[in-house]
Amino acid sequence: MSLVRRLTERWWPPKWLYATYERGVLEKLDKESLPEHVAVLADGNRRWARMNAPGEPLVAGYRAGAAKLLEFVEWCEEAGLKVVTLWVLSTENLSRGEEAELTPLLGVIQDLVRDLAATRRWRVHVVGALDLLDDGCADALRTASASTEGIDGMVVNVAIAYGGRHELRDAVRSLLAEKAQDGASLEEIAETLEIDQISEHLYTKGQPDPDLIIRTSGEQRLSGFLLWQSAHSEFYFCEALWPDFRRVDFVRALRAYTQRERRFGR
Repeated sequence: MSLVRRLTERWWPPKWLYATYERGVLEKLDKESLPEHVAVLADGNRRWARMNAPGEPLVAGYRAGAAKLLEFVEWCEEAGLKVVTLWVLSTENLSRGEEAELTPLLGVIQDLVRDLAATRRWRVHVVGALDLLDDGCADALRTASASTEGIDGMVVNVAIAYGGRHELRDAVRSLLAEKAQDGASLEEIAETLEIDQISEHLYTKGQPDPDLIIRTSGEQRLSGFLLWQSAHSEFYFCEALWPDFRRVDFVRALRAYTQRERRFGR
């Protein structure tokens, strides 16, 4: 490849041109039609590391992905969203991951949550089965989250050691324990159980369900993400690996969302 071609691919189109395009698209969007809650499966960090940092540990991809997540949260705030959910580690990743890879990844995740909390702009909410993590990591995540409790800003859910089936299991366990404490029998619970009662025991209780779910890296499946909450969500799949996801890609996802007619199963 010639030097001219390499420079052209790297610098064209220029950032100012993209910025102008992004502003133009955002200005034309119906603000009343924008989602309240956007969730993202930030997929492709390991593949990005293999392609862009050959010979380096895979943690290079995780660091690049974490930096992009911070940018993404800022884009969501600028768009006026109320809730954003970031899935950074699944229960499957936790059980399959090798310690040599998992330990650095957890370090990156802890840094990400601390960085989000340190901005003092957002209410950071850690969701997932934190009991699957070691005590030190879980405590650090809870401490960072608790430090934002009084902040009246956009809610940022960070899904760590998260699995949709684990969440439903935990919700049912919590519901049964609550009813048992009130003296209800299993027969009474079975006869009176309502859908809303389960919703009140999810990790995201009290929050609106995600209107839009974005997944990067070309994968077109949910992999158990927000199984209950995504019943009526709109999906947007992007080919870009997560660290390469651009603001213009986010703007296009918002535009695609506003152009859809939501039927909510009707």
